[in-house]
Amino acid sequence: MKSIDIMIQEHENIRRMLKVIRKYSYKVLLNEEIDYNDFYKIIDFIRNYSDKHHHMKEEKVLFKIMKENLPQFAKNGPITGMLIEHDIARLYILNLEKALGEYKEGNDEKRLDIIANSISYADLLNRHIDKENTALYKFAEKLLPCDSKNKIDEQSEEIEKSANKKGTQDKYLKLLKELEDKISLRE
Repeated sequence: MKSIDIMIQEHENIRRMLKVIRKYSYKVLLNEEIDYNDFYKIIDFIRNYSDKHHHMKEEKVLFKIMKENLPQFAKNGPITGMLIEHDIARLYILNLEKALGEYKEGNDEKRLDIIANSISYADLLNRHIDKENTALYKFAEKLLPCDSKNKIDEQSEEIEKSANKKGTQDKYLKLLKELEDKISLRE
């Protein structure tokens, strides 16, 4: 399935950002000089590339079609688990944004909340991506009927085309590279 291949590549881009998050968090821990505004760039990437672009394809297309064809994956199954993890990830990012605002207002103790929410998000997403890549996506490829796989590919392609017109992928991959370069993660 072409759409699964694209989602796996998006996971690799998201994992690159998780490395950036970890590196920034470590610098916060060491109280090193960093531009805390870069965390807002990270949040922008997460909300618009990881969540609105990538998770939309999962939630509105892949998971929806899997639920219709494989109901055992929905109720208290792996799809429900993935959706819960998406919501927990959103909560970590909301809490990170709140901590950043309070830190910028002068509450130095909020550095701890910046680290805690950033690292919690990164840990959750790393484990989440492993489960999707090695289990859920494999189930979709093996168990869904061909017409459902084609439907997933077609609907995902429409989302990709729309995002390309808006420049979503280019914008966020450029932002990712910028942050990797800034934090010295690029080879």
